[in-house]
Order: sequence, then C-alpha cells, then structure tokens
Amino acid sequence: PFWRKSNSFHSVEFQHCLSLTHSLTHANVRMAMYSASTLMEMQKCDPSSAFFGFMGVTSAIVFANMGAAYGTAKSGVGISSMGVMRPDMVMRSIIPVVMAGVLGIYGLITAVIINGKMDAATYSAYSGYAHLGAGLTVGMSSLAAGLAIGIVGDAGVRANAQQPRLFVGMILILIFAEALGLYGLIVGLVVASTAEGKGKGLCSPYNV
Repeated sequence: PFWRKSNSFHSVEFQHCLSLTHSLTHANVRMAMYSASTLMEMQKCDPSSAFFGFMGVTSAIVFANMGAAYGTAKSGVGISSMGVMRPDMVMRSIIPVVMAGVLGIYGLITAVIINGKMDAATYSAYSGYAHLGAGLTVGMSSLAAGLAIGIVGDAGVRANAQQPRLFVGMILILIFAEALGLYGLIVGLVVASTAEGKGKGLCSPYNV
C-alpha cells in the first residue's frame, strides 16, 4: 500500500538527517577543540616580557639616583663654598641636599612595587610594557627634578649667604622643582596599579 511506502520513505529520510546531524556535531566539536587549543597556544605568556618589567625596575632606581646624586653634589659644592665665609648658615642651607635625597626614595619605592607585581609564569607583555613605562616615568621625572634642585640649590645658598631675604624665595623654587619628581611618582604608581588589573588573564602560563 502507498502509506507503507510513504512511511518507509520518511524513515529513510529521518535516518539520513540524523546521521548528517551527528556528522555536523562531531565536526563542530573537533573544530571547537582545535580553535581552543590554537587560542591557548596563541595566549601563552612570553617569557621575555619579564625583560621589560626588570628594565622598568632598573630605570626607576637608576635615573632617580642619578638625579639625587647630581642635586646633592651640585648643592653640596655651593654649601661648601658658602660655609667658608658663613659657617653659621651651613645647617640652614642644607635643605637642597635633603630635597635631592628624597628623589632617590621615589625611585626605590617604585622599583620595589614593580618588582613585587611581577609573576614569572603569568607575566603578560601588557604588564611588562606598563611597568617599563612606570619606571621610566618616575626615573626621568626624578632626574629632571634633581637637575633643577642642584642648579637652584647651588646658586641659592651662595646668594642667601649675601642676602638672607632670598631664603624664602629659594625654598619656594626648590619646592616646585621637587614637585616634578612627585608628579612622576604619582603617574608611575597609577600606571603600575592599572597594569596589575588589566594585565592579568591576558595569557596562559608558559610553563604549563
């Protein structure tokens, strides 16, 4: 009868559709597994990313100490020359040396913070670049502040020995010069903190 032929036709068509569905499902699963494995391979953390992080640590402490050393040496020469004629004003004129020494602390703080945020296995390139930028920001800002403090301190203590009224003006200039290093410290800490939140999870550990 025709209805039996129709039923057999529909059952064959159903089986064909079912086998086709199974084939597509297996193909999709294999493709998804291949894509996932490929993606994981693409997201492996690069071990060389740590190079940029350690360069940020080095830049922060080295450039900050260079600025502190120049400011201390330049101001110290002026204080020594002035102290020959006015030894009573040596302790009062030591302020530029103290302010120059603080710049080295800025670099030390940044270097310790960056080094503490570095994880060997999960350290992404984003974090490495951000930490390098943070180190350079603090280091170069402290270097610029050290140059300004050294020059102003040298001339200021010599002039202050001859005219004590210049002391307040010298202090104000030194404060604004010190602020340059403080600006760099603030920006560097913000960049380093941002890298900790945005840099994690961008790649999988390379040692897995």
